[in-house]
Amino acid sequence: MKLKTIATLASAMVLVVSCGGKGGEQQVVAQAEAAVEKPAALESIDQKVSYIFGLNVGRQFKQDGIELDIDSLILALEDVKQEREFRLTDEQIQQTMTEFQAAQQAKQKAALDKITEDNKKQGEAFLAENGAKEGVVTTESGLQYREVTNGEGDNPKAEDTVTVHYKGTLIDGTVFDSSYDRGEPVSFPLSGVIPGWTEALQLMQVGDKWELAIPSELAYGPGGTGREIGPYATLIFEVELLKIN
Repeated sequence: MKLKTIATLASAMVLVVSCGGKGGEQQVVAQAEAAVEKPAALESIDQKVSYIFGLNVGRQFKQDGIELDIDSLILALEDVKQEREFRLTDEQIQQTMTEFQAAQQAKQKAALDKITEDNKKQGEAFLAENGAKEGVVTTESGLQYREVTNGEGDNPKAEDTVTVHYKGTLIDGTVFDSSYDRGEPVSFPLSGVIPGWTEALQLMQVGDKWELAIPSELAYGPGGTGREIGPYATLIFEVELLKIN
């Protein structure tokens, strides 16, 4: 265990002080290094299961952005294993966890606020630049579109169901969804998608392929969705209207 290792090295330090001269110091350090325990070979099922539990705890703490003090963790495990009196009372544990949770929530809120502010600013800048490009049309709602391929079919109505191919990206180019990658188009009612899609598809004809820039208020707004589409995210879509069902 790490505690035993630390104790061994501490004992070596004391011996170094008492042993005069460079030769004595080198000898004691060599003895201390030889005494340090090597990592377990993980041969028994208990060793493997213990290691797996350690991996799970470590991964969770890392994912949550929590700095884990390994020495304190090992100390707690040893206290339980040796049936020693715990170093914190139940009241102290509760108070500590309450303070910890409050700090974590404040940290998460600050991170979310920054993402929100960044997404707003970057989205506004992108739409301003994109709207000035040749061929880009900005509607009254703020939706932007550019015709890539012109079709000759009908326009769908709000109550229709359509079949499309599409690819969705963030303004930094990150692809968050693509029917092209899945190898098959999708069908859905126009009343069941984000407002930006409902508006754009009614302007399209069967056979059209458009590039859409959808401001957050016509997409997923302040809540975002999933792991990749954050609050107030502006979205880019490549949409191909294949048919009206």
